Amino acid sequence: MSWERQKMDSLLQMGRCKQVLVLVIFCLSASVMYSFIYHYSTTEEHTDQLVPQQIRAVPSISLRQPNCTCQGGGVLVLKDHLPKDRYDDIVKRRAEEYRKHHIRTSSSLNRLILAPSNTPLQYPIQGFTVVPLQKTLIPGLALHAAKRQSYKVTLRVSSGVLAIKALGEGDQEGQGEKEITVQSTSLSDLNNLLGRMTYTSTVYRMRTGDLAHFTFEHHEAVFPVVIQQTSMPVLYDIGNDINDRVTIITKTFLRYTELQVLISSIRTYYKDVKIIIADDSLEPQKVNGSNIEQYIMPPAQGWFAGRNLAVSQVTTKYFLWVDDDFLFTDKTKIENLVEVMEATPELDVVGGSVAGHGQFYFSLVYEEGNGEDGGCLNRKGSVKYQPVPGFPTCSFTSGVVNLFLGRTDAVRKVGFDPRLKRVAHSEFFMDGLGSLLVASCSHVSIGHQPKIANAKYSSFRRQKSKDVEDKLAQHFFKNHLKCIRYG
Repeated sequence: MSWERQKMDSLLQMGRCKQVLVLVIFCLSASVMYSFIYHYSTTEEHTDQLVPQQIRAVPSISLRQPNCTCQGGGVLVLKDHLPKDRYDDIVKRRAEEYRKHHIRTSSSLNRLILAPSNTPLQYPIQGFTVVPLQKTLIPGLALHAAKRQSYKVTLRVSSGVLAIKALGEGDQEGQGEKEITVQSTSLSDLNNLLGRMTYTSTVYRMRTGDLAHFTFEHHEAVFPVVIQQTSMPVLYDIGNDINDRVTIITKTFLRYTELQVLISSIRTYYKDVKIIIADDSLEPQKVNGSNIEQYIMPPAQGWFAGRNLAVSQVTTKYFLWVDDDFLFTDKTKIENLVEVMEATPELDVVGGSVAGHGQFYFSLVYEEGNGEDGGCLNRKGSVKYQPVPGFPTCSFTSGVVNLFLGRTDAVRKVGFDPRLKRVAHSEFFMDGLGSLLVASCSHVSIGHQPKIANAKYSSFRRQKSKDVEDKLAQHFFKNHLKCIRYG
């Protein structure tokens, strides 16, 4: 056991030792528990004041979500839109995918932790983040207790190992253990060791967590360890003018007349801004003009597939989404939306209003439910949460109209489900719920062109009933919903 003795010699700087210090390391090897105990002495005196504590901490609680109901008016019960002959199979597959979803997204960091009252234990309660498999010093570990003959604390983890960092380069360090107990007659020596306690995760994940249990006598505290791979920033050079900051994107299908009107109106106010067009028309026509990129898709791929393609080609920090039958006016000030986004870096999407339709926005509230039945989504129109600071005409909400400025990298992460072809808009905001911060502003608007008779386009649009049924079936499986309530 010479290396263990050398380690303790270096840790304790032998010149100041007279009382007894005991370090006990527990571990399991071949189902046998063993320990190392070291004795030293020190002349140090202690003047700690008594810290009364009679209440044992409850380390953690798992909250069970109440089951949501699908009763009342304006409710779509999604199972009614599933094929009856495949219902049991769909439900079984959904349950399995939901189980895997929980494995992928759940973490010990999701558990509720109650802090103990009046505890003598000091520990990090927030901000302790480690890189997977990388040794990291645990900050702030200490014991503050009244004078005793001996002090003993234990630290235990489950998704990593603990060790005590050696003092010098030549000092040896033992293998990490899931549980370490440190005991000493000197409080300062014990805190000295706690100050060199390290944590190394034993799991490699992009983001997960561990719960460390820290105990002294009948006191127990639990603190989170965030295990997260460091990510690199993605930055955009926004240049000196609007052309470097924003790309205008749209999707067209059999509406070249309306598209040309839209482009002409854009060029009236923004002569050089890039325009990207995703085109899945049955017989594509070349769209001419400066700084226009037209991407020809296979025929009738649909609304969201076109959005995905257009967004994938954006190289600017922001994009402005417009429908192909919109019309720029003197109130279509892209700069005003950029100003809101730049002043509020947390924002991901900012919508405006469409002439003749007013300012369109809605809230989405998701109730997870508690079982295999699925959750409930509440969608309610014209609901604002609170004003955007510094912009009284803008408010946070969940979803906005088809005129919106999007943060390119944030929107790409959510994407647009290409299975939604003719009937889709709210679905993008549903998929982005919890990750996209959305606002609606009334001081920026766009016009809408008069409807032009287009028999071929209208005929294709009228075939949307099956798309609606498919969309509802997708909500049942993909979003693990049992109903949607509209209000």
